[in-house]
Order: sequence, then structure tokens, then C-alpha cells
Amino acid sequence: MLGVCYYPEHWDESRWQTDARRMRELGISFVRIGEFAWSRLEPSRGEFTFGWLDRAIDVLHEAGLKVVLGTPTATPPKWLMDECPDIVPYDEQGRPRGFGSRRHYTFSSETWWRESARIVEVVAERYGKHPGIVGWQTDNEYGCHDTTLSWGPEDLKSFKRWLRLRYQSTDQLNEAWGSVFWSMEMNSFDDVVLPNLTVTEPNPATRLDFWRFHSDQVAAYDKMQCEIIRKHSPDRWITHNFMGFVSDFDHFKVADNLDLASWDSYPIGFVEKFPFTEEERNRWAETSHPDIAPYHHDLYRAVGKGRFWVMEQQPGPVNWAPWNPVPKPGMVRLWTWEALAHGADVVSYFRWRQAPFAQEQMHAGLNLPGLDEWSPGGREAMQVSDELAALGSLPETSQAPVALVFDYQSYWSTMIQPQGKDFRYEELCFRWYEALRHLGLNVDFVRPGGSLEGYPLVVVPCMTEVSEAARAELEKAKGVVVIGARTGSRDRNFRIPENLPPGPLGGLTGNRVVQVSSMRPGLSEQVTGTVSGSAIRWREYVETSASVLATFENGDPALTEKDNVLYLACWADSGLLADVLELATQKAGVATLRVPDSIRIRRRGDMVFAFNYGTTDWALPEGVTPVLGGANIAPQEVAAWRV
Repeated sequence: MLGVCYYPEHWDESRWQTDARRMRELGISFVRIGEFAWSRLEPSRGEFTFGWLDRAIDVLHEAGLKVVLGTPTATPPKWLMDECPDIVPYDEQGRPRGFGSRRHYTFSSETWWRESARIVEVVAERYGKHPGIVGWQTDNEYGCHDTTLSWGPEDLKSFKRWLRLRYQSTDQLNEAWGSVFWSMEMNSFDDVVLPNLTVTEPNPATRLDFWRFHSDQVAAYDKMQCEIIRKHSPDRWITHNFMGFVSDFDHFKVADNLDLASWDSYPIGFVEKFPFTEEERNRWAETSHPDIAPYHHDLYRAVGKGRFWVMEQQPGPVNWAPWNPVPKPGMVRLWTWEALAHGADVVSYFRWRQAPFAQEQMHAGLNLPGLDEWSPGGREAMQVSDELAALGSLPETSQAPVALVFDYQSYWSTMIQPQGKDFRYEELCFRWYEALRHLGLNVDFVRPGGSLEGYPLVVVPCMTEVSEAARAELEKAKGVVVIGARTGSRDRNFRIPENLPPGPLGGLTGNRVVQVSSMRPGLSEQVTGTVSGSAIRWREYVETSASVLATFENGDPALTEKDNVLYLACWADSGLLADVLELATQKAGVATLRVPDSIRIRRRGDMVFAFNYGTTDWALPEGVTPVLGGANIAPQEVAAWRV
């Protein structure tokens, strides 16, 4: 259940056998290699130097380690960039992004697709049936460093082709985009321009299609690699390592190509990436917020159709955030157990040994820089290995009582037209997830249109476009459904629905939104009734035939109920959101266990885990017998018991 990321090309070959032996001593079973090695595999066109990788895989395999081999497409080598300049991506200001780091390619380049297919074919054909290879990773961290979208000549050419297939004629294109507005009508697909560098806001429908186009490009590119790998490497699984808080493409569509999902967990680094308050950032600086890693574990378990790995687990301080504190003692162990509690098949640490050179030399590993000496994180990984051996196999993960419908396109839509500067889709979903976890609940993520069967409670924080499949599933849902603001506020062409929001869900909710208001920081509106608290950031003016459970200050509906459907017409502060979701659990008959904000509970089969992110001990519920840890959980400690 433990793995590690290893770069044999970074170390003298005389160290490989010692490294492999020490990995086994630590309890490592899986090793990921090769995802950045193109320049070593092919130093010039057609000149392949596979000997070193042959030997590295053999050394790891002979030590009893299982190898996950990455395709090396995240780092095209310098000779290829010089030979094929059309590979280069462009930023939104129309400037080429240069060589010298990684992910320096655009998904739109036909040359890039051809070169990617060529190197993947060569690598997969050579190693596809090696007995040491058990799985593959395609590329590395799609979308990292803002590399999903590109605004160059190759992107424009491919975008025009995508639009021709989608719309067939410019009449349909102009109608879909509302191009009559501001004289944006086009007579030919050749008239299409990229939605950047405009005097003011570009056409939002164009921007949404541009985002859809790039998302489709990522999925198609990944599918190309998967098809090549499966041809040469049958009976091996394929994954991709997704990122935290990167929603620039539809991960569900990419994972349709894969056998399982994986993601790269850097909980402390993501504290700086997420729009927390400064008070929250300081509070969680050395532990991370208790829901950052779990949120992604549950998301990627859904993306992976029930199976996921943590391909890269933070083992100590990282190098890339604005501030990079050392995790408190115990946190590496806690994060590892937390991933396993949420259903991870494997937790793989990044990396084996801290590199004393190049961009990531400040990024910790399981070993100190350049040495065969355990780092503090390495010692905690060893502790987990010993505990796993003593505990034995973990039970299967079962369906949660709560489904959270997560929609990547809603992120794109609200980024394109936020209407309020601080309306952030990811933050909204995270806060709903956080509130559910305060109630001690397991949460499953579900893609729009995915089955909601068997869930007593379904929450939809926001879904701007409600597809026919999503509408049908919500109407079929037998559990309590809670729907948030801005749901159904746009149709597929980024227009306000003719029947007004929530559009296709008007009948289901009994509501019609006639106005919306975004509220600047410091403004709020009280909500009172069956629930109470404040509306912040966003508030809707609703006409309803449903029952009104709570109202705004002027008497307008804030929370409505029709049959099994609740509709919350605002961005709720923490108090109001807690009230709404606790009310929903009561109506759904879902048992809860309210925990302090530094404690989290997660159930895996018949085993319950508790995690302490705080500064004081927490006593386990009465009557339980721990199989891991003690009856009082100290700060940064873990406990588990069976039920």
C-alpha cells in the first residue's frame, strides 16, 4: 500500500541497488519512474539510449518492487523544441512560453501529437511486457502551471476545426454565441479569433467553448496515449496523476480513458493556493486545513470510478508555495493514514531522496539531500509501514450517505462571468464539503448525470448548466436533495434560460430567480426561519410556489422546500450552511456526529478512523476499542476502531 517516486537518472548507478534494498526495508511496494526522462531516453532524434532504464527497471524488479512507468511527454527535450517550434504554448497575452522547466507544449499542436505518439509507442513497445512493469502513468499533472489553455496560432487553428465540427455552419455559431451583440457576427469560420486581448470582456459563450475545446483536447490526447500503451502492454493498468485545485479541464472525461485515478497531495502547499483567510492560513500553516486532502481523495475516488492512488504524497516541506513551512511532527503519517481511510489503494511519497540540485532542491524526500539517511518524513513513512503490517488488510470502501455533485464546467462558467469578484466555484464546493465533514459524514463525489441511487442525501452546491441527464437523475433521486445558488442559471450556449433560473429545475424546485445580487466583502443579509445565519457574496431574488423555510430580511424566500428538494438562494456563511445541511440530514434520516473543527472522522467499511489536526487531545466516543492509536487522540495523531 506504500510507494515512492524515484529518479534513477539523478543518481549514480552504483547507488541503485542500495536504494532498492532500502525501499523494501521501508515497506515500499511500488516505484514510479521515468516521467521526466525524455532527454536521457532520446538525446537526439532517433538516437535512443535505453540501457540505463533497462538496468534500473531490472534492479527494482529484482528487489521485489513493482514499477509504474511514466510516459515522458511532460518534458519535451530542447532538440525537439528547436526542431518543432509549433509545439510551444502561448500565454493569454499572446507570448510564447519558453523552454527551461516543464509542460512547455500546447495540446493543439499536430506536431506535438505526432511526436508524443512516437515516443510513447517506442517506450511502450520496449517495456510493455516487462514483468516488473505493473502499471503506467500518462504524462504528468495535466494543467499544472496553468498549461491547459493556450492562446497561440496552433490553438486558433485547432479551435476553428473544433467549432466546424460542433456547429457545422456560421449561422448556427452566430446564433449560439449571440454574435449579433456588439456586431460580432462572422461570415466564415476563418473569421474566428481567440477570446483574448480584447478591449473589454470577450464574448462569454466564445470563452466557454474555448474552455470546452481545450478540455476535450486534454481528454483526446490522453486517450491517444492510453490506446498505444494498451496495444503494447496488455493486462497493465493506466492512471494519470491529477492535481489539487486544478479544474481547467474535465477530469471525469480524462479518467474515462483510465483504469484508476491518482493525484498529487501537497496539503500544506495547497493552504497557500486556496483562498483561505489569513487567519485560516496561519492556523493551518503546519498541518494543512483538515479537509484539503480528504476533499481531493473523495473527488479522485469518484473520478477513478471507485479506485485511486495518491501518486505523490508530501513528505516534508515543499518548494513551490509562497511560504513552505515544515509539517508538524506526525503529519506525514496522518496524511498517509487519511488517504488510506478514504479508500486509496496506494500512497506513494514524492520523492525517494531530496535532490540537491535544480528547481526542486528545497523539496523534501524520504531521504535527506543526496544521502542514504532517513528524513523526518521517511521515519514517519516507516512507522506507517509497520502499522499496516500489524493491522493487516483494510476493508473495502462502501457508498457514503451523502453525494456531492461536482461539475467542472461550472468552474469555467463562473470564472468567465463571476458577477461577483469573490464567487469561486471550487471554494463554494469546498465549504459545503467542509460543513458535511463537521457532521462526521462520509461524502462521495458524483459527476453531473451520474447515478444518485441509494444516497439518502444529495447536495448540489452549484451547477450552472443542467444537462438532460443531470436533470433526470435529480428528478429520480429518492433522497433529500439540496440545491445551491446559480444552479440552472445558463443553458448550453451560456444564455439565461427562457424560463429563468434554475431553468430545467424550475419545476423540481418550484422556484424562479428574477434578480441576483453580488455583495462586496463586509456586506451580508440576515436569514431567519427554520435555519438562521447570513447570506454573503451572492443572493438571489426568488419567486416560488414551494414552501418557504427561511427568509431574507425583506421577507423574500432564502430556503425553500418542495417535496424532497431544498433550494438555498444564496452563498451561505458557515453558520447558515451548517444549519441548512444539518436540517437536510435530519430530513434524510442520516445519523451525524458533530466533531470539533480540528477533528475529522472517516469510515472505511467496518473501520472508523479519527484524525486530530488540532492542539489539544480528543477523546474517542465511549465504548469503542481502538485497533490503532489510543482512546485519547493527541494532536497530529490518528486512531481507528471497528464497528
